[in-house]
Amino acid sequence: MQVIHSLIAENVWAAWVVLGLSFAVLAKCADIFVESAVSLAYKFNLPKLVVGIVLVAFATTAPELAVSAISAARGNAEIALGNAVGSVLCDTGLGLALCALFSVTAVALVPRVIKQAGTFLLIVAVLAFVFTALDGTLSRWEGGVLLAAFCVYMVILFRDHRRGVQHDENEWETIEAHPDFSTPRLVVSFLVALAGILATSDLIVSSATTIAHALHVPDGIIALTLVAFGTSVPEIATCVTAARKKHAALAVGNILGADIMNICWVAGASSLINNLTLSRKEIFFMFPAMLIMAGTAQVLLRRRWRLVRWHGYVLLGLYVAYLVASIIVFRPS
Repeated sequence: MQVIHSLIAENVWAAWVVLGLSFAVLAKCADIFVESAVSLAYKFNLPKLVVGIVLVAFATTAPELAVSAISAARGNAEIALGNAVGSVLCDTGLGLALCALFSVTAVALVPRVIKQAGTFLLIVAVLAFVFTALDGTLSRWEGGVLLAAFCVYMVILFRDHRRGVQHDENEWETIEAHPDFSTPRLVVSFLVALAGILATSDLIVSSATTIAHALHVPDGIIALTLVAFGTSVPEIATCVTAARKKHAALAVGNILGADIMNICWVAGASSLINNLTLSRKEIFFMFPAMLIMAGTAQVLLRRRWRLVRWHGYVLLGLYVAYLVASIIVFRPS
């Protein structure tokens, strides 16, 4: 591993190759990680709410958490926070858009779920923006507040589930799992996939940093775009697959859950490792872009509580505009 890190640091072309290969391996490891986690949950008869909302959400955001946590530990706040915010933009602007475009029919949504998850998402997004904009830093205690807010949100979900508000239908059975596999085999798959996620995330951070320095582009912008896309592959792949299998409503819920976890869990936990300090230019670009994307998605989802194809074009257009804007705003002088 040390040899690869040395090669990356000395050769930008090697960094590009390693970055591409790492993304491919990361996607496969994340896929195995999710399937193993869900299968183990079925083995031990955990409630479907835990399987669907909690366990799968944690599993699919594992790449983002690994990359951001490693970056924070190395003192690279731009990649740590940029990856978290960029993943929200990528999940919503690309994942949700592809869900709308690949879905055979209009996606019927559950108003209460969209209201609850969407409102909480916007609240924590604004809160993270305010925290970071005040002094240019997402501090440890501020990250703790985001994590605490997430815990409160989970308590509310469980309470509603126990009261029968969140109907426990069979939609989570559409998640691929292998309950027929032996427990030792599932545990080994889980641990190997987790090790792969951590190893490839480490290489992604090193490669992205080398590329950013070679192109004279801020680390934060590389994280907002390239790294965020790579770590969002599990969510995007889930969206496309679910839409093609006529389970697009499941994908919408997955995106909202992943967005919440990227802000509260990925950014919050990373800031506990190290204070995340950014330039005001980066802060006032990434957070408003995230709020515009998330706000637009909420407006579209609440329009007759359906996700239709033209919604996908709107979100995809916003994502392309965001990519162009990031190039213009942060182009080398």
